[in-house]
Amino acid sequence: MTRALIVVDVQVDFCEGGALGVDGGNAVAEQVAAFLALQPGYAQVVATRDHHIDPGPHFSDTPDFIDSWPPHCVVGTPGQELHPDLRGVAFGAIFDKGSHEAAYSGFEGSVGGGADGDRLAPWLRDHGITEVDVVGIATDFCVRATALDAAREGFATRVLGGLTAAVHPGGVPAVVEELAAADVEWVSPER
Repeated sequence: MTRALIVVDVQVDFCEGGALGVDGGNAVAEQVAAFLALQPGYAQVVATRDHHIDPGPHFSDTPDFIDSWPPHCVVGTPGQELHPDLRGVAFGAIFDKGSHEAAYSGFEGSVGGGADGDRLAPWLRDHGITEVDVVGIATDFCVRATALDAAREGFATRVLGGLTAAVHPGGVPAVVEELAAADVEWVSPER
């Protein structure tokens, strides 16, 4: 078995001070960087990013924070970039998602965000990956969707719960139950 780490949407706009900052986002960025500095032995480390150009009703002046959101991670803005703590990480690939519509799962993205870029599932398979760990922002949206899709794609999947931050922290127990029902393991990261 060969394991990869998927770092989901640890971007400036999703951390405190960003356009759609999540409480604990900066801490997650710092903790993920520290975790990777321990050289945990992943065969590959990849990232996903929101990559919005014109995502339609995903952006709203009156967001419900479930299906619609304030503008965030707009291509060409500083908020779309990975958090500064992760800028030194040598990612095997970065998968951009949501250019012209809502996209929560990293498996909806591609390298460069275009239709002809490499997609996450085939990229992982091409690199011999059979197991994935998922970390990042936000536990209850993009981390959840990425982990569920990883399991659907046949990867043995774990979420390292201590390396995530949620939009709605009170909903995390329901997310953990949903993940468990899909054979996704929720674990604390090894330090």
